[in-house]
Amino acid sequence: MSIVCREFAANLPQWGPATPRRAGSVGYTAPNPIALSARFDMNSSKPAALLSALFRVRVPLVAAAVVAALGAAPAGAQTQPAKSAGKLVAQAQPQQGQTFEEEIVPQRYANNAKVDAFIDEMVSRNGFDSTSLHALFSRISYSATAVKLVRPAPSPTVKNWRVYRSRFIEPIRINAGVKFWKANQATLQRASEQFGVPPEVIVGIIGVETIYGRYMGNFRVLDALTTLTFDYPDTPNRDSRQATFRKNLEDFLVWTRDNQLDPTTVLGSYTGAIGIPQFLPSSIREYAVDFDGTGHVDLRSSPVDAIGSVANYLKQHGWETDRPVVWQITPDTGSLGIAQAAADGQPEPHWALSQLLRAGMTLNEPTVNITTEAGTPVTVVDLPSPGRATEYMLGLKNFYVLTRYNRSFFYALTVYQLGEAVKAQMEASGALPPSATETQSQ
Repeated sequence: MSIVCREFAANLPQWGPATPRRAGSVGYTAPNPIALSARFDMNSSKPAALLSALFRVRVPLVAAAVVAALGAAPAGAQTQPAKSAGKLVAQAQPQQGQTFEEEIVPQRYANNAKVDAFIDEMVSRNGFDSTSLHALFSRISYSATAVKLVRPAPSPTVKNWRVYRSRFIEPIRINAGVKFWKANQATLQRASEQFGVPPEVIVGIIGVETIYGRYMGNFRVLDALTTLTFDYPDTPNRDSRQATFRKNLEDFLVWTRDNQLDPTTVLGSYTGAIGIPQFLPSSIREYAVDFDGTGHVDLRSSPVDAIGSVANYLKQHGWETDRPVVWQITPDTGSLGIAQAAADGQPEPHWALSQLLRAGMTLNEPTVNITTEAGTPVTVVDLPSPGRATEYMLGLKNFYVLTRYNRSFFYALTVYQLGEAVKAQMEASGALPPSATETQSQ
């Protein structure tokens, strides 16, 4: 028998070919590192000379020249050995306005050898009762919709920053953000003071994820995680995706047991992300906090817990208090050429600011002391839009931290800019006093 439900998913960034370099996501294939063993000093003059030379190459050949050059001398002495991808908190849902008729197949996971092996592991590792788990899995249904939605698009999608940005930084979401901020102003300030993360950044993330709890997903999380653990579609990175979902299925069962929740009643996205901030179960167990003091974490019904959990997640991933997210560069030919040459898609800052400046880039940040900031690591953020010149800016450590929530450059910058837009409207309406504005500015 088929059960039909409608998923009013909403607003999360699309995965797949549109964001091919995003790590930390279930759908991500890590890029092959280029000569990771080669290192050089960030204070060396070699990167500046390299970039200047690259800019002199004819534009159609720049990309090839950069790849060849960086293969011999990758940027940044402060670059650390490759790290494992951070746990992704948020999982993409269908584009806003789409609905889906979910086809699910009951009884698929009863008497299933792979499920039986998983249950044996849960019994030995986490102390579950075997009979109870077998009974539970006999009630789990296969979700054909989840399988359909995690498949990569059949043809590559052209990335378009302007279109992507317009989906999120628009009046409905900004006004909803103002309302959310006003309703939770004391909590946002407390989270900012405790974790060092500005209120506007927290507001930006929750706004992009679910429009402040409006779209949290109506899939049964247990069905979705089980389906994607044992029946993930045949894709090039199927093994890594299944491993991620398997870990989240385990953490989901442990979390619901320890918090006395019925696992069959928890709803979320088609990839198992839960609540206002769209945390996966593994992230709930590791980063979610009981910020309202009720004795348990409730990310679906408690904005207070959601706010504290987002702030804690960012802090645990290295958020730097009172530091900027991005720096603007001057849009002159020289600066844009250097940016194009240095844009390698790596989210972690690995160019010293001084390297880019010596190569010919100009920073459009009058208040930044380029002498004291000379050694600050940055990454070049590229923002392509078909029919327009690609935009560039420099991402700092806090930009990188935002990509730990979702690896997409588009996502990270949209979160930042949405938060800034909401903050500006709060200030314009007088809802933020001048002292609070000064305290929260970056």
